[in-house]
Amino acid sequence: MNDVVYITGHKNPDTDSICSAIAYSEFKNKIGVTTIPIRLGELNKETQFVLDYFKVTPPKLMENVKPQISDLDIDNVNPISPETSIKTAWSMISKNNVKTLPVVDGDDKLIGVASQSNITSCYMDIWDSNVIQKSGTTLENILDTLSAKCAYASNENIKFTGKVIIAAMQPESICEFIEEGDIVICGDRVDAQDIILDSKASLMIITGNHTVNDDILEKAKKVNCSIIVTPYDTFTTARLIPQSIPIGYVMKKDNLVCFKTNDLIEDVREVMLQTRYRSYPVVNLENKVIGSMSRYHLISQNKKKVILVDHNEKSQSVLGLEDAEILEILDHHKVGDIQTGSPIYFRNEPVGCTATIVASKFFENGIRPSQKVAGLLCSAIISDTLLFKSPTSTDLDKMILRRLAAIAEIDPETFSNDMFKAGSSLEGETPEELLNQDFKAFNISEVKVGVGQISTMDTEGFKSIRKDIIKVMESKCKEENYGLIVLMVTDILKGGSELIAIGEKQDVVSKAFNITLTDNGAYVPGILSRKKQVIPPLTAAMS
Repeated sequence: MNDVVYITGHKNPDTDSICSAIAYSEFKNKIGVTTIPIRLGELNKETQFVLDYFKVTPPKLMENVKPQISDLDIDNVNPISPETSIKTAWSMISKNNVKTLPVVDGDDKLIGVASQSNITSCYMDIWDSNVIQKSGTTLENILDTLSAKCAYASNENIKFTGKVIIAAMQPESICEFIEEGDIVICGDRVDAQDIILDSKASLMIITGNHTVNDDILEKAKKVNCSIIVTPYDTFTTARLIPQSIPIGYVMKKDNLVCFKTNDLIEDVREVMLQTRYRSYPVVNLENKVIGSMSRYHLISQNKKKVILVDHNEKSQSVLGLEDAEILEILDHHKVGDIQTGSPIYFRNEPVGCTATIVASKFFENGIRPSQKVAGLLCSAIISDTLLFKSPTSTDLDKMILRRLAAIAEIDPETFSNDMFKAGSSLEGETPEELLNQDFKAFNISEVKVGVGQISTMDTEGFKSIRKDIIKVMESKCKEENYGLIVLMVTDILKGGSELIAIGEKQDVVSKAFNITLTDNGAYVPGILSRKKQVIPPLTAAMS
């Protein structure tokens, strides 16, 4: 995912913010840049109506672009099953020059970790002769570990229940040591082999690559004793057989330290400082192993690449923006405070909608937007300009809308009525949701200022919740240290807005608009645009 570019609008996204991100993502993908549109909050009713109308999937919710493990070039690693022998696990660790191997179940989900340290420490323990039984070692593991060939395998003895002994004494003394089900290492003496079978051993390991006598083989079948032949001598065989133990017997399975692909690098760094392991398994959200990482991976972390649309102020943008690489900004607001470490493509035009700029990018490059995207761009222009009732509207917005409407096959007048009707309903919305659905924060003359906007055809319905919204504004002002919060309640039909002001600096609103606030508010005819008609007067009054 390191080559993916995320395209995002502002917090509390409106229709322009969402639709421009989706549309610009289509444009970039058409010219060969892999992009994903994202959103920084829940959709309002108007935007949801638009996406449903044109059958477009909402952008992914992604509120943070701080570096994650998914942004790193981690090591690929082949996990092993818990049945893998210690010998095989050690060989894989040495061959791949790694310190640990993740152990997974049948669904590739992490269940343990096999490391050099826990293999060697366990192997150095003084294991008793019953370790093969305790660990559940299989015949396949023993064959592999001893490079042995199977002369006879009893179906009744897949796993073994006895202890391991070496038949290094006189044949008549062997029966004193062997118990039923034991695993016996012996040489090529037929008399000794015969007594081993009489003692009902479960497995006979013949060293030195000697041939098995036919009579011994037939007797083994009768007593259900498996026979294998190894090229190793008795000492080597006895030394190697503990390495046939499955790694699941010695692996670390409690208090595992692993990371998920969506873990933040800053959190990972803290964990690494506290634990001191050389490498750590990395799993996806389903707990399936996808690789491993070490401390050196943190040095070469890749920043997320982002493109900003419909905003260029840090307070309105995604969290962790300072840790991301900004590639482009497309906006139609005043120039804000975002800084970059290198030159970028910055397109800021005094038009009514960012979607107008995005559509221009399509047409300037001879690319036709899809019908769905053309519909989204139309919706954004209609929304931001209130179908050209807003003073932010320009001739370019009107020309672009006509061209897009033809592609989308919609009538702007008819569609706008349906969209505004769906979006302006206050039914089912809490005061908090209404205030925050289109809320932006600004820094004006070192004062934190918040300006929200509710566009509605139901101003009478708003009156019943007005007091509750004022209480929410007061709480937000106090808890988030705003010097001023202004809520624009825009009447789409009348073409004006009631300005409701809360905060220590609310007298600035009276000065900026030459109005007298009654019950914290006053209606101002012709005020429709936050960008062009509210922010500039507030900025002038505060400075």
